[in-house]
Amino acid sequence: MSTLRLLLSESNDPWFNLAVEECIFRQMPATQRVLFLWRNADTVVIGRAQNPWKECNTRRMAEDNIKLARRSSGGGAVFHDLGNCCFTFMAGKPEYDKSVSTAIILRALTTLGVPAEASGRNDLVVNTLDGMRKISGSAYRETPDRGFHHGTILMNADLSRLADYLNPDIKKLQAKGITSVRSRVANLEELAPGISYEQICSSIIDAYFEHFGEQCAPEYISPDALPDLPGFEQQFAKQSSWEWNFGNAPNFSHLLDTRFSWGGVEIHFDVERGIVSRCQIFSDSLNPTPLETLAVRLQGVMYRRDALSEQMLQLKAEFPEQHNELDQLEAWLIESVS
Repeated sequence: MSTLRLLLSESNDPWFNLAVEECIFRQMPATQRVLFLWRNADTVVIGRAQNPWKECNTRRMAEDNIKLARRSSGGGAVFHDLGNCCFTFMAGKPEYDKSVSTAIILRALTTLGVPAEASGRNDLVVNTLDGMRKISGSAYRETPDRGFHHGTILMNADLSRLADYLNPDIKKLQAKGITSVRSRVANLEELAPGISYEQICSSIIDAYFEHFGEQCAPEYISPDALPDLPGFEQQFAKQSSWEWNFGNAPNFSHLLDTRFSWGGVEIHFDVERGIVSRCQIFSDSLNPTPLETLAVRLQGVMYRRDALSEQMLQLKAEFPEQHNELDQLEAWLIESVS
């Protein structure tokens, strides 16, 4: 019986794919070696210790229906579209060795006519006419008895969109957590024109089987064809939740300030696990009572646009004579925290 397992996802939902990955990692026998190949549609994936408000243009993401997905490994923020090929290698210890999985990917790329090399801690690069370019980035996770190595290979990703979603709006944000390091990147298509996702997957699978000297039948998985994974529904619920993707951000402070025709407003937020733990509002408005009320009400509220809008709706009902000013305040507040 083969010690290998091969899973191929037919879903492009990042929450599904990351939930599958997490469930397999927790439940795999220590003697098994797993290769999981998958790709995500229009998603920003952030590392376990990252702050999405600091790393991403969350307002632009909301406008363009780009999903946010937090993974369980470390590292920085990346944009995924269907021009990315994602891979995950898992193994029990002491067999787990990320240099093995890196070698398998490099062998696969060589068979595709792309001579790549490992660079630094977690990148694969190629030498182009414009110098070295990153084509793959990785992240890792280990527990006492097992480990995984996952990463992406840029195939024909829309690189112009990286800047749309990975360059945050300039915010006066004091935030801890891991900051992404940006690299100069290239698509495989520039080096091997016409390359397809299926070709890359096939080459990785061949190199995987060749390295271990054995084969196994692929398991095709999707939301309609789930693998046998106890606890998958709970893991998917967590992976797709606001609490995990946004609320798990490191604590941060956010200072907002602007001037309206009716007065200047300065708002100080302290945010802990995605919840406003403290709010102070300063203003030279002639009627500051609604703002003072808002500062009290926002404590304990989720730092997300719908929760803030709900508080503003209540405020406008209580202070109808200042409805216009509060409309302006709401529009600015929602845009600033998105």
